[in-house]
Amino acid sequence: MAKDTKSFEIVVVGGGPGGYVAAIRAAQLGFKVAIVEGRSQLGGTCMNVGCIPSKALLYTTEHFHFLEHDAAAHGILFKDLKIDVAKMMARKDAVVAQLGKGIAGLMKKNKIEVFFGWGKLAGDHTVEVALSDGGSATLEAENIILATGSVPVELPFAPCDGEKIITSDQGIALPEVPAKMVVIGGGAIGLELASVWNRLGSEVTVLEFLPRVAAVGFDADISRAAQRSFEKQGLTIKTGAKVEAIKAGKKGVTVQAEEDGKKATYDADLVLVAVGRKPNVHGLGAEEAGIKLTEKGRIEVNERWQTSKLNVYAIGDVVAGPMLAHKAEEEGVAVAEILAGLPGHVNEGVIPNVIYTAPEIASVGLGEDAAKERKLKIKVGKFSLMANGRALAMGATDGQVKVIADAETDRVLGVQMIAATASDLIAEAVLLMEFGGSAEDLARTVHAHPTLSEANKEAALAVDKRALHA
Repeated sequence: MAKDTKSFEIVVVGGGPGGYVAAIRAAQLGFKVAIVEGRSQLGGTCMNVGCIPSKALLYTTEHFHFLEHDAAAHGILFKDLKIDVAKMMARKDAVVAQLGKGIAGLMKKNKIEVFFGWGKLAGDHTVEVALSDGGSATLEAENIILATGSVPVELPFAPCDGEKIITSDQGIALPEVPAKMVVIGGGAIGLELASVWNRLGSEVTVLEFLPRVAAVGFDADISRAAQRSFEKQGLTIKTGAKVEAIKAGKKGVTVQAEEDGKKATYDADLVLVAVGRKPNVHGLGAEEAGIKLTEKGRIEVNERWQTSKLNVYAIGDVVAGPMLAHKAEEEGVAVAEILAGLPGHVNEGVIPNVIYTAPEIASVGLGEDAAKERKLKIKVGKFSLMANGRALAMGATDGQVKVIADAETDRVLGVQMIAATASDLIAEAVLLMEFGGSAEDLARTVHAHPTLSEANKEAALAVDKRALHA
């Protein structure tokens, strides 16, 4: 096929949340924009095999778990409750497809030209695209935005085969419920997918190398409370577990680990490896183009997200910071606005972190542990959902809210919580902190009754030991 050469003001490489949002904002600002995506549809890992499909499965299985274990207490009686895995997966796929069509529509609406294929830097102003249809294209651009996201980390001694040893990519698309499953990694991805399959009847064991699960971004007391909740739901969790070997056989998989100086062996139908993600820079041609990478393999950028080639920008999972879709989106908007001469900015200190288990776990800003490590003078207020009327009515009293405030100024430094819908409740804390609000500001804000959000108010009141319902 003939080689196609086109010129643009901005070319975005990567069509995930950071990339497609950057393209949309740039187009809104009047730029001629192209976007390059290696998958068959836009949306990146988040929409295709990450955030969206996993949340669809979490939502479905949470309903199933409620009907199986809690519905009778509400006077709802069922017989022969079953799960149709194929139909559950079809619904999940339909959600992904619908969102994909929506993003495609946004590209058309904003006159963004889409190139499906793998993009590679071929100079300061050039992206070569190996098109999915077998052809190629050369895209010339005044500025280039790299937004290629991340990929799962595999264990060096046990590469994933996609069948017995899998990553989250396969974990959201299993054709049946495994009888036994081992999940290596007790972070967000591991806990979420462990919850999905545990709710459907799989005997799931989570092996976490660190002393506690949900360790990144959450205080020790929050992590411990979360673990107790997960264990009550049927998960087996082993912390301080160093996985040393994984052996796949004809009938299953054996995992060998060291726990407290002793050897432990686990047999399962499959093993899901969820030990983290790494920046997706392989094949991008970044280093060949003279773009510097950090020791951790991320693209080095300045405060304006410029790489060592100043007309090439990088955002999202390929640069420093938490690997979160909403962080990538905000950076995409900021870069587009900077290129338009506007003051693009992202407040990295108030990016919320959420684990979408049941109950959900959420945090923003500094935790109590981190604040104490920095030797900051703080005040802490806690409130248990056991004393929240809405939580009691819902049967969702497993959780708490914690507010960390500066002892002298009362400014809120961070908020952590375990609660149903914590992913929504944390937004109030993010907004408060974005405007430099105090615990008193939150405590004086009128909250509708009865709502779970009243726990935010009560935790803020508790900062000065004046919670009303504790």
